[in-house]
Amino acid sequence: MFNLLNFTLMEYEIIDNDEKTLVLKYPELSEDEIIFKNIIKDKAIKSFQDISITSEKAREYVKNKILNLIVDKLQSNKHNLNIDVEDVEKIKFLAEIIMREMYGYGLLDYLLEDDDLEEIMVIGVNLPVYVVHRKHGMLKTNIVYTDEKEIRNIIEKMARSSGRWIDMANPLLDSRLPDGSRLNATLSPPSLDGPTLTIRKFKKEALTIVDLINFRTLTSELAAFLWIAVEGFGVKPSNILIAGGTGSGKTTTLNCLCTFIPKRNRVITIEDTAELQLPVTHKVRLETKLPSAEGKGGITFNQLLINTLRMRPDRIILGEVRGEEAETLFVAMNTGHDGCMGTLHANTAQETIVRLTNPPMNVPVIMIPALDLIIMQNRFYKEGKTLRRITEVAEVAGLEMDRVLLNKIYEYDAKEDTIKSTGTPPTLYQKLAESTSLSKSDILKELERRKFVLEFLVYKNLRSLNDVYTWIQKYYKSPDETFEEIEKMLKSS
Repeated sequence: MFNLLNFTLMEYEIIDNDEKTLVLKYPELSEDEIIFKNIIKDKAIKSFQDISITSEKAREYVKNKILNLIVDKLQSNKHNLNIDVEDVEKIKFLAEIIMREMYGYGLLDYLLEDDDLEEIMVIGVNLPVYVVHRKHGMLKTNIVYTDEKEIRNIIEKMARSSGRWIDMANPLLDSRLPDGSRLNATLSPPSLDGPTLTIRKFKKEALTIVDLINFRTLTSELAAFLWIAVEGFGVKPSNILIAGGTGSGKTTTLNCLCTFIPKRNRVITIEDTAELQLPVTHKVRLETKLPSAEGKGGITFNQLLINTLRMRPDRIILGEVRGEEAETLFVAMNTGHDGCMGTLHANTAQETIVRLTNPPMNVPVIMIPALDLIIMQNRFYKEGKTLRRITEVAEVAGLEMDRVLLNKIYEYDAKEDTIKSTGTPPTLYQKLAESTSLSKSDILKELERRKFVLEFLVYKNLRSLNDVYTWIQKYYKSPDETFEEIEKMLKSS
């Protein structure tokens, strides 16, 4: 992808007027300059688009050739266009934007390269492109596409890069870019205002449980509790679903919880578009496949899950549970496959149960107690900032007649902006005590030790995926020695 070429990020400023706007600082092109740019681009495409620009040297070579084309055309004076030949900065910008349109996605490249942006939205012709900033939330930009063909070209190029297609007969696209960003596009007739494009970006460096504690998504106490739940002392790992709305951070939290999986486990992930960045060595990543234009060759979530059960998984991780695969997953949970995890769209723990037990999931109520924990995550805005918070953790406590009983063990306190224990004793401790030689008191002591380890990682800012995973696995191997090492490090600091 073009962002491998190490271009300097374009400067921008955020203007706080009636509608917050992200203004990219690039030279505005006149109608004549746009015509001139397209003339040069057409000539460049015919001359050398086949040249690969994966190296810095090749990039400079191609950029200089484009500059030469621009200069030659200007000097020939055969263009009959009003172009300022003295505006060196604009000429350099023309060369760069031509190159980006040839090998990348034009102005969108600048947005794609910015790690502070998490979503990019093209909503139609003659309408501003919108972005979601990690700190400032939804922002309008000063990028406006006036030509439907230009948007279509970008969408088609993105589709090709992901091995998919989109056209009038198949006007919907759901895929991912080579860098892992999630891609959705629509064309007319369903898209009334012209082609649309939605890109959900992921941070180049995956977020970890340390980041979530720093962001106040959860507390170190809850993180330690979930650590115990995921690992289960190697005997009884919990089956966990993370539920919430779109963009609430479910997948990020799932990815963070996966760092608690012991290294010895064989992990199989199933996703529509591969997003999970697991540090584990022994992993198999599976991805669904859309059918061809003739309706052949599609591979569904459920097909992959059924196949996974034949692959001797220690852990099954589902990117999203939403259809018939839910029943297959619960069959797996009920037949000894502990430690399954996934995400699901729902607004409350109770609604999660309702969704699971009704079409299209249709999980029999009698199977639901195999699920141990439901983690609810929400996104909301406060003082102009986007916040993501775990707002509830509920245990499935069993059945009463045909009604699923839920134990709410953690709940979000909006006033203090933190999640707190409700005081209801988790049944998880009793399950673990029955499966191990540990008493409830031992488990609570272990909770405090793991909380201490996590707070050490936060204090030392050991937040990279590698750092977090290394310390967690180190703790599994020799907990007492690791605990003592941390105490010594803290005393000497």
